[in-house]
Amino acid sequence: MTDQQGKSGGELLAEALEVHGVDLAFGVPGESYLALLDALVDGPVRFVTCRQEGGAAMMADAYGKLTGRPGVAMVTRGPGATNAAAGVHIAFQDSTPMILLVGQVARDMRDREAFQEVDYRQMYGALAKWVAEIDDAARIPEYLNRAFHTATSGRPGPVVLALPEDMLTERVAPPPAVERYQPLNAAPDPAAMAELRARLAKAERPLMLLGGGGWDADSLAQIRAVAEAADLPVAASFRCQDYVDNRSPCYVGHVGIGINPALAQRVREADLLLVVGARLGESTTSGYTLVEPPRPRQQLIHVYPHAEEINRVYDADLGIVSGMAAFARAFAALEPVDGSRWAAHRAAARADYEAHIEPLPVPGDLQMADIVRWLSETLPEDAILANGAGNYTTWVHRFFPYRGWRTQLAPTSGSMGYGTPAAVAAKAVHPDRPVIAFAGDGCFMMHGQELATAAQYGLGILVIVVDNGMYGTIRMHQEREYPTRVSGTALKNPDFAALAAAYGAHSARVETTEQFYPAFETALAETRAGRPALLHLVIDPEALTPVQSLSQIREKALAKG
Repeated sequence: MTDQQGKSGGELLAEALEVHGVDLAFGVPGESYLALLDALVDGPVRFVTCRQEGGAAMMADAYGKLTGRPGVAMVTRGPGATNAAAGVHIAFQDSTPMILLVGQVARDMRDREAFQEVDYRQMYGALAKWVAEIDDAARIPEYLNRAFHTATSGRPGPVVLALPEDMLTERVAPPPAVERYQPLNAAPDPAAMAELRARLAKAERPLMLLGGGGWDADSLAQIRAVAEAADLPVAASFRCQDYVDNRSPCYVGHVGIGINPALAQRVREADLLLVVGARLGESTTSGYTLVEPPRPRQQLIHVYPHAEEINRVYDADLGIVSGMAAFARAFAALEPVDGSRWAAHRAAARADYEAHIEPLPVPGDLQMADIVRWLSETLPEDAILANGAGNYTTWVHRFFPYRGWRTQLAPTSGSMGYGTPAAVAAKAVHPDRPVIAFAGDGCFMMHGQELATAAQYGLGILVIVVDNGMYGTIRMHQEREYPTRVSGTALKNPDFAALAAAYGAHSARVETTEQFYPAFETALAETRAGRPALLHLVIDPEALTPVQSLSQIREKALAKG
């Protein structure tokens, strides 16, 4: 199409995505944005057709986590947009850069409750960093420029843009070109860094806690180098365990759901908490008990890329507004601190961690701790593990030592169904790396249909479904609060191996620990040829957690009366 005839909104949008470096987009097609889909045919952006919009948005979140660039999802109006909300919520709570493009009714039909019409500013207002609707095709480069900067600058997060159907077909003179986005982030004040060093030098039981978004491998390597030189103990916030190689002598564990009680006590007894990137949310603070608001017992230094988060819940002794890369550089440039005062404290915390990850037996013939530990010893260092939410994750988080940045994909928002779509995205981004998804039986049924997406595109992911016939986490809480009164938590499941075979995946049923090892090797070999695989692990319902059986939880609750 010549410039004299103008370009359609769909063409301008496809060009804007290309300008900002987008190579993959995930979505479910819809008539409301056909003009954009058509424009993608002639460009470099590869569109991955998904089976449900929530899965597409979760893939975009996983892409954002893996690359540091905004993951892009495209969905249609109404039901498509509401389905995608689960992935947007994950990206918001996990501080992941994402852009969701939503088809919208034509501009002359707005405010009539037209077919599938939704006001996305209201719907997504509390779930995204910015929500807008593009009314003029000529302003597409402007809106996309702002969207990419907003998604990546400061605290990363999702942006939602609504696209009226007729705007995408409207032809306009091409507007001036924009440059590719460059994230903008604050750098720490030198005086604040000097105060940080002074406070750290006086500490006797310090603990550094890493988490949140906006990190990269180089920044984390700088943090690790400083920590090891100073013998500074480092912990990871909820589901951020791959931020530090878990084999480092300074790594002391995971501060989240299922925390080592010894580490929890060390958090409470720390005389200085240096929190970098983490929000200190409910899961990381064990319901705001390890660090008590508004004035913690511990001296608190809080480093965060968004000023509004510091002192939002906790009154920090020192707040530092900074992007993670800028902070890491400034931290590495500080005069080294003598850590001999707390060396024994660090060594004891490390010993606690190493003892905590030793496998524990549970009821039944299938031992999840042994399986996870074997995987940690067998898989290559660059393997990516993805999971959703459920009690099955406690075995993965506790017994698998993560060894490299972005080898863990897991929603800090606690969203079920995340593991399978996240694995699909991971394999699309890193086709040469092994990608393993863990899912509970309830978790898999939420977005397990994305196994069809993996099969369609030859993405050799391996899904491990841990089946105990229930919504395990909810049943655990149910037995604690209402023992013996089972309501709504029992599941009658399909034959997951047969279901996977119907999708064209390799599959096997595993009922014992000994059966798992050869089944896994066979399945992994299939994935190397581009065929997805699924292992259906049948676990004893009594094996509800690594430390307490279902009956033990119930009996304890009954004893309390």
